[in-house]
Amino acid sequence: MVSVIITTCNRKDFVLEAVDSVLTQSYKDFELIVVDDGSTDNTEESLKKFGDQLLYAYQANQGVSAARNCGLEHARGEFIAFLDSDDLWLPKKLQIQIAFMEKRPDAQICYTDEIWIRRGVRVNPKKKHAKYSGWIFPYCLPLCIISPSSALMRKSLFGLVGKFDPLFPVCEDYEFWLRVASCVPIFLIPQRLIIKRGGHPDQLSHRNWGNDRHRVKALVKILERGELNTSMRRLTIQELHRKCRVLVNGFLKRGKGEESKQYRDLLEQYPL
Repeated sequence: MVSVIITTCNRKDFVLEAVDSVLTQSYKDFELIVVDDGSTDNTEESLKKFGDQLLYAYQANQGVSAARNCGLEHARGEFIAFLDSDDLWLPKKLQIQIAFMEKRPDAQICYTDEIWIRRGVRVNPKKKHAKYSGWIFPYCLPLCIISPSSALMRKSLFGLVGKFDPLFPVCEDYEFWLRVASCVPIFLIPQRLIIKRGGHPDQLSHRNWGNDRHRVKALVKILERGELNTSMRRLTIQELHRKCRVLVNGFLKRGKGEESKQYRDLLEQYPL
């Protein structure tokens, strides 16, 4: 029924715990696919202890988007659930989400609330990270409010919106959720069913600076698709202006006039 896809790269200890959190789910009708994106830390050997409880797929390092897409190519389930290798599922995560989706055959996707752990300490998300349900496109514009680890979606959704874009080294989830939220309602299950562990040095958001550059790229991409309704397009251009102004000022302060001009040109290309 469910294809669970874990993507990992050089997170041997984390991924073993992530796999355990899947195998101990109260809901059992799933296949588990682990996509190794070029690990060099003995990940493959470590995963052998799980035997045929999972399918292991290796690829040369291409990034998280390509790894998730690789998992989709192997997936046989009606539903897709992703789990980042540094996150964990609580035991009833799949059971609760499948029950919701079975009651809502019209729903393409649902997601859950989450517990945040930073450097081993539980922290409270800020107001800007609040979760919403339904047609949530406006709330997806400022930042990514949906964790891939919390979502359960019908495999048919990818036929509507496409897969993850490998051209995004970070913010690939932000770009993907913009496409999804512009097409279908996204339903929130207001229960904390996953644990997000952060603060470790190999987090993508820590390895790359200026993430709003990639969010601007995502905003331009969805504008160029030409599929937004009038209201969504207006809100997208407003958010594009907010992010571009921040980048313009940031590059000017650093004496990077050429980089600043790139975002000033976007403001002229997409006037309010």
